[in-house]
Amino acid sequence: MPPQKQPTGTPLSKSEAVYRELRGRIVAGRYVAGYRIVLDQIAREMGVSPVPVREAIRRLEAERLVTFTRNVGAEVASIDVEDYADAMQTLAYLEGAATSLAAQHLDEELLEDAIATNEQMRSLVNSGEFDSRLFTDLNTRFHRQLATPCPNHHMFEILEREWERVAVIRRGGLYRLPGRSRVSVEEHDGILALISAGASTEQIEMAARNHKLRSMRDFIKEREANAQPAT
Repeated sequence: MPPQKQPTGTPLSKSEAVYRELRGRIVAGRYVAGYRIVLDQIAREMGVSPVPVREAIRRLEAERLVTFTRNVGAEVASIDVEDYADAMQTLAYLEGAATSLAAQHLDEELLEDAIATNEQMRSLVNSGEFDSRLFTDLNTRFHRQLATPCPNHHMFEILEREWERVAVIRRGGLYRLPGRSRVSVEEHDGILALISAGASTEQIEMAARNHKLRSMRDFIKEREANAQPAT
């Protein structure tokens, strides 16, 4: 495995390089829920000893992306309804705060990019050939574009991890609400209108937060309805 480098040009440690590679595969959907990660196999593939692979697995386990069971080994974690609801609630508050803080620093180019992304989402919804994975990727891009100028870099780093976690859950097939996609695009219109009009940070934060919370509540409502016995 050729040495990877950080933005500063300093080579990554073996453990960090393995961690980033495995995490990237999980986030991209190459490794799905239940996929077994064989330490020796990964070590051979990446040209390292099992030690940095084990260290990377521990970090992924701490992020709840991987589970490790004695006599079974490491597997990509399965995500349940409660995990998704918790992730969306966390994202709602983080994204609301980051979007409102970023709005004061959002330049015209980024705003136009976000508008264009939302139009792509609208076209996808109206196309008759809905691609849920592409919609998820566009949705993440839209919210990242609005939050990128957030001056609180620590908050933005945490937000990046939560976006990735929610994307993993959605790619895993847990989230399927076709009707919600159209509503999401319309709610994006509302957030964009507030930012364009120079609304207060409180208004923008509330709109961005409620957008995510409504998505979470619709998901829970749909799951509960499907769980009801037929009468």
